[in-house]
Amino acid sequence: MEKSVFTRIMEGEIPGRFEYEDEQVIVIHDIAPKAPIHLLIIPRKPIPTLMDVTEEDLPLIGHIHVVAQKLAQKLGLKGFRLVNNCGKEGGQEVFHIHYHFLAGFQE
Repeated sequence: MEKSVFTRIMEGEIPGRFEYEDEQVIVIHDIAPKAPIHLLIIPRKPIPTLMDVTEEDLPLIGHIHVVAQKLAQKLGLKGFRLVNNCGKEGGQEVFHIHYHFLAGFQE
C-alpha cells in the first residue's frame, strides 16, 4: 500500500505546518485553505475512509472531536465547522481519514 501524503508528512518526508500533535493525531494547516482558519485533523492510524472506521476506532474518533475543542479554545473561537469527506463520491482526495477544521467566517 502506498503511503498517503499525510503519512509522509508525519514521517518528515514532506514538510507540514503543524498546529498541534499528540500520540494519536496531528493537526496541520491546509495548503489550499477554504476558510480564514483551515486546519486538518489527521489520525496517525491510516484509516482510508470513514466507511473503514471500526468499533475499535471509536475512541480515536472521539479524540478527534476533543482535539477540535482544544483547537477552538487555543484559537479563541466561539464556533467552527468540522467536515469529513468520505470516498471519491463524497469529495475525498486523500484516502487517509481526516477532518477539515474550518473557522473564522465571521467576527
